[in-house]
Amino acid sequence: MAELVKVAVDAMGGDNAPGVTVEAAVEALKASDRIKVFLVGKEDVIKNELSKYSYPQDRLEIVNAGEVIEMAEPPANAIRKKKDSSIVVAMKLVKSGQCDAYVSAGSTGANLVGAQLLVGRLKGVDRAPLAPLIPTAKGVSLLIDCGANVDARPAHLVQFARMGSIYMENIMGVKNPTVGIVNIGAEEEKGNALVKETFPLLKECKDINFVGSVEARDIPAGGVDVVVCEAFVGNVILKMYEGVGGTLIKEVKAGMVSTFRSKIGALLVKPALKETLKKFDLDQYGGAPMLGLRGLVVKTHGSASVTEVKNSILQCIGFTEQHINDKIQAALDIDENQ
Repeated sequence: MAELVKVAVDAMGGDNAPGVTVEAAVEALKASDRIKVFLVGKEDVIKNELSKYSYPQDRLEIVNAGEVIEMAEPPANAIRKKKDSSIVVAMKLVKSGQCDAYVSAGSTGANLVGAQLLVGRLKGVDRAPLAPLIPTAKGVSLLIDCGANVDARPAHLVQFARMGSIYMENIMGVKNPTVGIVNIGAEEEKGNALVKETFPLLKECKDINFVGSVEARDIPAGGVDVVVCEAFVGNVILKMYEGVGGTLIKEVKAGMVSTFRSKIGALLVKPALKETLKKFDLDQYGGAPMLGLRGLVVKTHGSASVTEVKNSILQCIGFTEQHINDKIQAALDIDENQ
């Protein structure tokens, strides 16, 4: 039997913790027998939540952490001072090798700082980007970076493109994934200074399938497999995606029950519509992995549902079993030796 993938879960992180995080851990264990979950947080609180469920006890372990980093706390200060927080204790499990991966819905700032300081970057990685999967008409694309590096330089974006390509090929099974840089037009001469400087570097990169610029309107249609941008742009794209998607789904549902005729039609199309709308439900794709670290860090939304946290835990299986970090490191080593 293959060795279990060990995932540390910040049980106290997020708007709905520990209820959602504990339930999600239980659901993940039921969904796959290839993982072991370490719930990190206040032991008595976690035990109280676990008492509501039945689960494979041999694949779940509680790791006590007496402190919680709140959303509004200054990230760097909190990581330094709250050494017994669930975030710090869980990340140290990854740093020490006791766990392969870490999942949290807690403070984004604290998770980003902790990932850099505690887990650490792979040799040769300048910046570690957040890279969520986003639904498209063709399946999914990887948006990289969506929030970790708002001051990225051209060389950083090139690394993002390479890491994103490795992820899409090995985790999502996309052969020779297409890569595009977010721009305000298709022409090479368009864009801000960062895009103009990065474009020729991506063209020269032999180990990625760079196809040029991608406009925001082409992303939902699946214009490219890997969408490259710095974090400010990526975060705006992601938040707009979430807002428009949620609004459209709400409006479609409201429209289908607005009249007697529409209700009859809704009954007929409900099965097909439900399946279509499910494709555009971001919860189905888990959280955003932070690529380029010595271990896997996955950040979910603070308001993450049970489904999102469960899928975030499950996505750690493929990442670990496909040895994504080793492949990223190997690609960077080849580049250094050329």
